[in-house]
Amino acid sequence: MEPNSPPDELSPTAILEAQIRECFGRVVYSHKTHEKCADILLTRLSWLKHTQIALSVLVSGSLLTELLGNHPSKGIVPAVLSTVLVFINLYFKNYNYGQMAQAHKETADRLWNVRESYLSLLTDLAADIVTPAQAADKRDKLQKDLATIYSRAPRTNSNAYRKAQEALQYNEDLTFSAEEIDAFLPDVLKKAKQTKTVTEK
Repeated sequence: MEPNSPPDELSPTAILEAQIRECFGRVVYSHKTHEKCADILLTRLSWLKHTQIALSVLVSGSLLTELLGNHPSKGIVPAVLSTVLVFINLYFKNYNYGQMAQAHKETADRLWNVRESYLSLLTDLAADIVTPAQAADKRDKLQKDLATIYSRAPRTNSNAYRKAQEALQYNEDLTFSAEEIDAFLPDVLKKAKQTKTVTEK
């Protein structure tokens, strides 16, 4: 039995490209998670506003019924509805879902630009438009841009991340295979297909 041959060493360019691909994948998920956070908050805001309107109508209707009805319940129903409405109004005061959703949307917009810049960098690297040194410089700049964005970004939550996973058809926590990153890339930049073709030969 022949001993296993050692794996081929990756070139410095391939190592750099692998790291940039990983960064690209992470930004794809961050971008989508912030988008999902905004969607969740806007849905919650819409639900609370509709509940507010419905309760206001019910309180008004109950008060009229109490005043004009033959069987008054001594204001119990309007009092209960008014109390619920007060709690919702206080909740609104403490949690401004509109502003929170806007903050997530703005973060997603900034991340979109970084995501596209990573994609352009991968394209330039694959096409030999940039040298590895130039690519590393661009990568470092993008990392600084990301650090600034993340320092100002609102916190996301697990529900939004799960929705991002579903949207991107991804089931592992920030571990990217070539196939998974390839799902986000144009055909010419795909790696898994190229590797499979070389293996079959």
